[in-house]
Amino acid sequence: MEFRDVMTRRRMIALGAASAALLLAGDRVKGAPAGARHPLARGRAVIPPVDTSPSPTPTPTPPSPTPVPRRKQAVYRIHDILPDAPPNAIALTIDDGPHPEWTPKMLDVLAEHDVKATFSLIGIQVKQYPKLAQRIVAEGHQLCNHTMNHPLWIAEMSSHKVDKEITEAHERIAHATGVAPRFFRSPGGAWSKAVFASAARHGMVPIDWDIDPRDWARPGTAHIRRSMLAAKGGDILLCHDGGGDRSETIKALRKVLPKLQARGLSFIQL
Repeated sequence: MEFRDVMTRRRMIALGAASAALLLAGDRVKGAPAGARHPLARGRAVIPPVDTSPSPTPTPTPPSPTPVPRRKQAVYRIHDILPDAPPNAIALTIDDGPHPEWTPKMLDVLAEHDVKATFSLIGIQVKQYPKLAQRIVAEGHQLCNHTMNHPLWIAEMSSHKVDKEITEAHERIAHATGVAPRFFRSPGGAWSKAVFASAARHGMVPIDWDIDPRDWARPGTAHIRRSMLAAKGGDILLCHDGGGDRSETIKALRKVLPKLQARGLSFIQL
């Protein structure tokens, strides 16, 4: 065979192989959509991150006070403000808190004997211990405004300063607890026209007391106990959970509360 024939045959074999490859490739793509590509691996769905941080506790919105008629004197007896209260009703009022040590102990004693009371709160104390003020409300007790700073000379203060004391305490208590106080007790039971007027503008009834064991002076547990056991139906009783060591008051109440109840007297909140 001549060299020319050999080269011709080799060219024909190469052309045949190329044609076969083209035909095979055509069969693989037959029926596939035009422009189809190799599929990509499917990625994981993108899940937005979840914020697990705790939501802030919303600040309760206290109701706006509705003015009430101005009184000329404070209330000393339950039936002057609650004429339909039972004749055996007595009211325990607790002043000068909240206090980080004595208020929790006072609340525990009240809960032990199922007694609801009225707490006269000082605004500056509420500012320091708002959770205690909230606990008082949560446990079903009544609130009373006892001024912002407890000025014993409030009856001698100008109308502007009196209103500032009462307004700041009212706002502090209301914003901490969500409850606007319905009652006002003047420090030391000191009253004036300006005090009555400001209390009325804030929708509060001025209250005093019938029974005062003077526990603020720490006269001894026995003295406090004897004074409070003199209570009778319709009386408003006074004691303290702030302003100093109140261990005598707590000890006295552990005896006084069940004894008054055993006599048929019923504690109510104002």
